[in-house]
Amino acid sequence: MAQQDFSKLNRRSFLRGLGVSMGLPALEAFHPSIAKASGSRLVATTPSGAPLRMAYLYIPNGVNVANWKPTGTGSDFTFGPTFEPIQKMRNHLQVFSGFEHLNATSGRDGAGHHARGIATFLTGQRAKKTSGAGIRLGISVDQIAAEAARDLTRIPSLELTTSGVRKSGHCDSGYSCAYQFNLSWRSKTQPMTPEANPRAVFERLFGTGNKTERASSLGQRYASKKSMLDFIQQDARALTKYLGRADQHKIDEYLTGVREIELQVERIESLGLPPDPGAPAPPDGRPTSYTQHIRLLMDMMVLAFKTDSTRISTFMLEHEGHNRHFKDIGVSEGHHNLSHHKNRADNLEKIAKIDRFYMEQYAYFLNQLENTEDIDGQSILHNSMVVYGGCISDGNRHSNKNLPITLAGHAGGAFTPGRHVNLGKGEPLTNLYVRMLQEFGVKATSFGDSTGVLKNV
Repeated sequence: MAQQDFSKLNRRSFLRGLGVSMGLPALEAFHPSIAKASGSRLVATTPSGAPLRMAYLYIPNGVNVANWKPTGTGSDFTFGPTFEPIQKMRNHLQVFSGFEHLNATSGRDGAGHHARGIATFLTGQRAKKTSGAGIRLGISVDQIAAEAARDLTRIPSLELTTSGVRKSGHCDSGYSCAYQFNLSWRSKTQPMTPEANPRAVFERLFGTGNKTERASSLGQRYASKKSMLDFIQQDARALTKYLGRADQHKIDEYLTGVREIELQVERIESLGLPPDPGAPAPPDGRPTSYTQHIRLLMDMMVLAFKTDSTRISTFMLEHEGHNRHFKDIGVSEGHHNLSHHKNRADNLEKIAKIDRFYMEQYAYFLNQLENTEDIDGQSILHNSMVVYGGCISDGNRHSNKNLPITLAGHAGGAFTPGRHVNLGKGEPLTNLYVRMLQEFGVKATSFGDSTGVLKNV
């Protein structure tokens, strides 16, 4: 492959090789073009001209409401105990009280709270039971944004999960498994299938061509025992001729980070992880360590944002109704079973431990975003909108009111984090989504069951 000419370097430049295409991290060389772009606000950009990112992280089965709830309002508030792991991110975080999703409530449809809840979370629509009618829901907020920004990035959106994938069959009281195992929806009848296999995510981010072509490139790398970086070295050397010392250091750090993730993926593919390092690798490519699985996928989300491979991502940390055990933190019972706590103190204490576990992962993700510089000199977290939460508050009652919702990031300066925002009762979560779409540059006035635009953000 011929060496590229990097004399006209911009943030859309790539390092290319056989079946490989790597976006570039934030470089000082981009700053003149950013300053020029700041004169006009485009879709999916901040006022500075830097990319604006949108992410949604979903937690299942409800929370220990008492431990989640903050005290005080505005900037004069105190986090609930669940938030202890994320205290250091206080100035980048808004905690909301009062959001609800009425289309997730039982109504005349009876049971099926978990399938309905996750289906409604990003769509604001009511899932239809599947007897005779097939699945029917609605496009999700992330996909509206992805369509608006489709021509700006190589990948319109990135969908992640730690669960398996199911698109058919009945999983929850007559609801299709498609509702329960998918967070993002491209249309009323088509979910965006999330990916759990770290290798598949890595290849999608840095491989070129269609799925078959990416597999062929991977096969060649396996056969030659080469890293993906070996194929872009010619371009990397050519690029450094046009960079200052600081940017050369950034490129070295970036390529090192890519290689570290690649090594983690290779390790997963070859051997089991502690405490069974000699065990066979998992056949589906998913790590046996739940924490490592979550954090590896989070690392790839950060890398995707850093290289502007995409500006939109969803991550279903676990599907609704999952009965995962958390023995590493002293919880041997299944999460779903515990969520029906019957107000027993021991059950609530174990739910609080699980909530804290998930909050630790959220804190890890936000810390990575905050410590990654963007092309305008701000952090990527500053130029992001990150929703974290779920569509069930109290799992014992399957309540879809006063949902556990946080919003991290400054949206490039448009949002005012460091607050607890008490909305009272009955604020549709979709009102927040309308505001986020507007900040993203989408001319939206309504979405799902919204009643307006949330101003207090």
